[in-house]
Amino acid sequence: MDRVWRWGAVSLILLLAAGVPLGRPAPAGAAAETLLIGHSTWVGYGPLFLARDKRFFDESGVNVELRTFEDPKSRFFALVSGKLDGIATTLDTASLYWSTEHPFRSVLGLDDSKGGDGIVAVDTIKSIKDLRGKRVAYNKGSVSHFFLSVLLRQNGLTEKDIQSIQMQQDDAGAAFVAHKVDAAVTWEPWLSRAKKTPGGRILVDSSSTPGLIVDILLFRSDVIKNHPDAVKAAVQGWFKAVDYWKHNPDESDLLMAKAVGGWLKDVKTFRETLDGVRFYDEAINRQYFGLGGQIYVTAQNAIDIWKSFGMIRGSVAAADLVDPEFIK
Repeated sequence: MDRVWRWGAVSLILLLAAGVPLGRPAPAGAAAETLLIGHSTWVGYGPLFLARDKRFFDESGVNVELRTFEDPKSRFFALVSGKLDGIATTLDTASLYWSTEHPFRSVLGLDDSKGGDGIVAVDTIKSIKDLRGKRVAYNKGSVSHFFLSVLLRQNGLTEKDIQSIQMQQDDAGAAFVAHKVDAAVTWEPWLSRAKKTPGGRILVDSSSTPGLIVDILLFRSDVIKNHPDAVKAAVQGWFKAVDYWKHNPDESDLLMAKAVGGWLKDVKTFRETLDGVRFYDEAINRQYFGLGGQIYVTAQNAIDIWKSFGMIRGSVAAADLVDPEFIK
């Protein structure tokens, strides 16, 4: 899941002004159109690889090439330069980068966090309200920041009420285990490690906020306009992969762990991480993208929060980020 972000729309606009091309012509004589999708190393993107390797994308009528870009700056540069057609990322992150100069839209929900993200704290902190005045480590401008902000606001607090300490998610978890901070916003395996730390506990995790931390698949608006059949085929390929995983979990986990690779290449680690994630099938997507669906609520929530921090300066609404046509 994409969790580190502060490269804003201004940088992308400058790239466009410099003449970076937006479109990528389809290969001449190709039997099926090709979509290039960028992603980070994350368990929630496993079905993308399953759809590729089991040829579900091919069966649906599209060739999908997956490109790993761990650095979000590189990933978004590749998107606006036409080296990528789409990106797998979190919905809240997408709201940070949208603009009229380089629009894109979410077409598919991939997965959500159902316990894989959370806040760990010393055991004297019993509630979110108890974070007031405490040293809290989190990665500013990331999905962890978004998660924390939502919880603080639900409890009548803001970031001004806590002592914010900037750290990447893994570093935040490690700092908590080392007793250097009172609380940290992090993910697995640090949630489990914190729970085993003397005096430590999981204050809250994402299982209590379903639909808040969601990975989506987005495409540039010109790709959606000019290649709708390919986009539709990619969506259908994902649905086939998730359905296959449901009926063949052991085989699928092995295939996905090997294909995703990196820190998830061991199938045991892959499965442990997968326990905190829920894949979005077609039924969930229909509900998620439906009229007044959760995707609009979460997107607007993210827009409002990032604007309050001055991280979104232009005009953007939830509807700008969503294209429900491919779920119908």
